[in-house]
Amino acid sequence: MNETIKAARLENVRDNLQNIFTLNDAKITRAFHQTFPEYQPTPLRNLKNLAHELGVNAFFVKDESYRFGLNAFKSLGGSFCLGKYIAERLGCDISELSYSKITSPEIKSKLGEITFVTATDGNHGRGIAWAANRLGHKAVVYMPAGTVEERLKNIIKLGADASITEFNYDNTVRFAADNANKSGWILVQDTSWPDYEKIPRWIMQGYLTMALEAVEQLNGVIPTHVFLQAGVGSMAGALAAFFADYYKDNKPVITIIEPNKADCIYRTARADDGNLHTVKGSMNTIMAGLACGEPCTVAWEMLRRYAEIYVSMPDYVAAKGMRVLANPLGDDGRIISGESGASTSGFVCELLQNQSLDYLREMLEVGSDSRLLCFSTEGDTDRRNYRSIVWDGLHPSF
Repeated sequence: MNETIKAARLENVRDNLQNIFTLNDAKITRAFHQTFPEYQPTPLRNLKNLAHELGVNAFFVKDESYRFGLNAFKSLGGSFCLGKYIAERLGCDISELSYSKITSPEIKSKLGEITFVTATDGNHGRGIAWAANRLGHKAVVYMPAGTVEERLKNIIKLGADASITEFNYDNTVRFAADNANKSGWILVQDTSWPDYEKIPRWIMQGYLTMALEAVEQLNGVIPTHVFLQAGVGSMAGALAAFFADYYKDNKPVITIIEPNKADCIYRTARADDGNLHTVKGSMNTIMAGLACGEPCTVAWEMLRRYAEIYVSMPDYVAAKGMRVLANPLGDDGRIISGESGASTSGFVCELLQNQSLDYLREMLEVGSDSRLLCFSTEGDTDRRNYRSIVWDGLHPSF
């Protein structure tokens, strides 16, 4: 397990930085998602037997493999972002729009056909392709070198023009941005940089539906600890800010998990020098959805405000999470969780079962009264790799 740090509370957070990931924002976001015919809340699993085995009071996992039939949570950000963009084009608020209104002949005649372009490791691009298809527009999706064929085919099936580039993730983002500028397309990227922050904020706000469902499903139980996985940090930043606003003085301890081969958020927190720190190269990790080397600027502003602990961990910990969730104890619900989705659950299990991590348990103050919340952000989006890890325990990076 790589070194772990406790985040300093930085004093130089911009004074004009506002939390746009509040309970009210979440209600607006979910109201829009509820207009889609496919909308259903995803289940929150109460793993009582696993909690007992690990010596904690409660262990909850939100299972996003059921989201919109797409096996991952990313469609929340993609659909809300496209809705916000269309609302802006029409000069109205998203609260005035619905799925049926956006797809009506009247609105279609006003907008024509819009082409949205993005770069993706898989789930975000699939979410954009699905949302564009459902709302009657086009999607162009670029994927980094090393992307498995199954993820590419899943996007093509949704009507997108999708292809795999020769670049890593971050350079694929640059490629998508360049093509957007050349072709007059709309770049819908889930990471941000100076002068490109509005659309990433909308994507981040889309993830609030997942968080709002979770706190309602907890039915009054207040988690003491929340574990969030980070690639560029968009989902983690949005949810960290939401939980801080929702629970206020009872805010849970928030821990950010990354693969040690793509730990840009961890490096940025560790440096604590006011700059963003990146990871270069291929970032060869089984956690493909987290293989991102450059932090999202908007997400980092939220994380440095609201997260306490940052963890950089090896692949075998995520693999452990996949196997634990797939093989429940007693009557606990089974969760099919992919490499990125199971990363936080794997970390929790390793934390509570590995004696060499006593120092980290003390830092986190995890004990018998702790109530833990994780998000399984994807199912088996790469089924061959999922079976290889869960059935055989095999992967080149182990």
